[in-house]
This record gives sequence, structure tokens and C-alpha cells, in this order.
Amino acid sequence: MSNSETHSGSVQSVDRAVTILEVIARTGLAGVTDIAAELGVHKSTASRIVSTLEARGLVEQDQHRGKYRLGLGILRLAGATTARLDIVQEARPVAKRLAEQTGETINVAVLSDGAALYLDQVSGNASVQSHNWVGQRIPLHATSNGKVLLSGLSETGIRTALEAKLPTYTPHTVTSIPHLLTEVAEVVAAGHSIVVDELEVGLTAVSAPIRNAHGDVIASISASGPGFRFTDAKVDAAKDLLVAAAADISSRFGWRER
Repeated sequence: MSNSETHSGSVQSVDRAVTILEVIARTGLAGVTDIAAELGVHKSTASRIVSTLEARGLVEQDQHRGKYRLGLGILRLAGATTARLDIVQEARPVAKRLAEQTGETINVAVLSDGAALYLDQVSGNASVQSHNWVGQRIPLHATSNGKVLLSGLSETGIRTALEAKLPTYTPHTVTSIPHLLTEVAEVVAAGHSIVVDELEVGLTAVSAPIRNAHGDVIASISASGPGFRFTDAKVDAAKDLLVAAAADISSRFGWRER
């Protein structure tokens, strides 16, 4: 076999591996038979590639169903540090509790190259069809998570993290940096952020900061839902739950409220 043929076979294997990851990402869980049918290859070929992906932590097998889901190796490849994985692990049980208490979608986000990178999401009973934000980068200036993450920066840090011109998403989006700085200062004083209709009309969210042992803001946790359901009264109740939950998660990183 020539070098070109070997290279072609390697490229085909890479393409199939990526396709498998995409299939699992789309379906949540997928068996080898389904994957083979999707690829149009023999089951043994699909099984061999899946086993390689599993060995590298990119997929993992569900012990009860025997099917495969994406593994934490995907999050590592996405650029998440060990600290980010720790945040997901420590926040997950608290996020599940919040989703049950509020009925809304709970997200955990971190600051990443001028955006809020969503690391984890848990949907409440009222938001079964919620959009999956995990892995997406969301504007800092138009979201409650973003404003909480900005609240951990100095004014210079905030200006550096933002674009010179803030994009407009709705008529309610804050596009003035001085105005945004004022709002961020209010977040610092209040210990939470509430944003209504700034990223999407009809979307309301409330967030609170997660801190490390030094008191630095390392992440944000939020509850979000449609305004017609996530009313002012429910947002106010969720705010108190989020602040308490964020403090709980922060304590796991050694933070103590002063």
C-alpha cells in the first residue's frame, strides 16, 4: 500500500470518528448498530472506532443501556481547564436542585476570551424543550451570566474583555460601555444580576457569582426562562435561591462569606 493510500485511509477514519461524535451529540445516546447504519459501514468497523474514542475519553458507555454518550474528554478538547471541570462537577448537584426548585433552566458559565462560555445546563420541569447552551459562547454585555462574570474584573479588565462597539441584539440591549460599567457596579453591590429581553426578546435570566477561596469570580450560575412564565415574583424567589446556591458552590472551593 502506498503512502498516499495509507494517508487516505487515515483521513477516512478521522472523518468517521468525527461523524460518530456528531451523531452522539445529536442523539444524546447511540448504539453501535445505529452508528454503523449512519456511517454506512459494517458494525465491526463502527465498533473499532467507538472503542478508540472510548479509550481516549471522548465517548463513554451507558452501563444500563449499553449505548454511548459523549465523554468528558470532549470538554477537555474544547479548552476547558481542570478548574472548569471541577466547577461542573461541584455545581452539578446544586444546579439539579435549583432546576427542581425553580422549574427553569439552570446554566453554569465561565469567562472565556471575551465571552461567557456555557459549561453545563440542567433543565427544570417547566423547560423540557429548552435550548442547549452547553459549549456555546454568549455575549457578556447582553446576559446576566456575562454581567456577573464582568463583575469580577476591574474597569480596565472589563474594557479589555469587551468589543469596542457592543453589538445590539434587541431594543433593550445595553450598547454603551459607560452604562454597562454602571450596571456591573450594581451587580457587584447586589451580588446578583437580572437581565430581561437583552439577548432575546421574551427571555429573562437571573445570575449569581461563584467564587474561589480568594473571593475571585470564577463562574456564574443562572436561572432563565420565558418572561411570560418567569415572572417578577418567580425571578425574585429564584434570585435568593441562586445567591444561596452560588455561595454553597463557592464554599466547596474554599470561599467563606465575610
